[in-house]
This record gives sequence, C-alpha cells and structure tokens, in this order.
Amino acid sequence: MEDKKESDEKVNNKKIIRHTIVVYLTIAVATFTAVVLLYSYVLINAYIPSESMETTLMTGDRVIGNRLAYKFGHDPERFDVVIFYAPDSGELYIKRVIGMPGETVTIKDGKVYINGSDTPLDDSFIREPMETEGKSTYKVPEDSYFMMGDNRNDSFDARYWENKIVYEENITGKAILRYWPVPSFGAIS
Repeated sequence: MEDKKESDEKVNNKKIIRHTIVVYLTIAVATFTAVVLLYSYVLINAYIPSESMETTLMTGDRVIGNRLAYKFGHDPERFDVVIFYAPDSGELYIKRVIGMPGETVTIKDGKVYINGSDTPLDDSFIREPMETEGKSTYKVPEDSYFMMGDNRNDSFDARYWENKIVYEENITGKAILRYWPVPSFGAIS
C-alpha cells in the first residue's frame, strides 16, 4: 500500500513539475512576443551620437520614441522632437520640426521666420544664438517637414542637406523619453 502511495506521489509530482514548466515556458514565450511586437510597432530606441540637439538632448543620451504618435490622424506639430530617416543618407536622425507642410521658412539675422512673418519663432530652447550668413529661404511641400537641430551652430540639419525636407512617411516616431543617462531620465519637450 505504501509503494502505491509513493508511486502516486511521484506521478503527481511529475505532473506538477510538467505543468509548472509549461506555465513558465508559456509566460516566457508570451513575454518575448510582446517585447518584439512592442519594439517593432510601438517603440523605437535612439542613440544621440552628436551635439546637434544640445541642450535638449546631449551626446550619448538614449531615448525612446513613440512609433504610433503620428498614426491614426495625428500629424507632427511644430517644435516636436522627431526620429526620422534622413533624406540624403537614410540614417535615423533626431531633430526638431520647424517648418510645417506648405510653409515657407526664412532664416535671417540668426532667427527663423515662417511665411514672411515679422515675428521670429520662439527659439528659447536653442543652445546659443544662431550664427547666419545672409538670408536663406526654404519652401516646404505639402507632405513634408523642415527639421533643425537645437544646437543650431553645430547641427547637420535641413539647411545643409542636399534634399532639404523630410517626407511625412520617413518620420518613424516622436521622441518621448530620455532613459540614459539615469540622472537625466525624463520626458522630452
């Protein structure tokens, strides 16, 4: 009778162990699948390799972007910090939206003007006053944006690209969170 009881206990223990393994494997596979889907369709990870966005984003910062920010009828807004494929190189860049679809962007005397306005854009977020030579004017097509870095004097941005605009379809997401370095953790504005 004892042998039967011990045998039943061993069978039950094996069933419990198998069940536990199946549960943990199911959790692991579901978690892995969720992470892959989240990273592929919702979030984008970006590294800041240069000082072109200082002081908003510093060299070496790591940020998370929201791939869904401009889906479902939402469009980029002026001053959004966006992640996009650069028109000339196809590399991922991160810059600030300055010119909107259909606008004319004029840069003169270190300031940015939109559609011939006498009042320059608020550039309180830039690192230092922009140094300019002469006047530059850029026409932004309807399905495109004009991007500039916040460190205007040291940013390889639309002013210097061969193709001056970023098509809406090349914007991959909106930068939303700096997660590295840890002391700088926080929302991006």
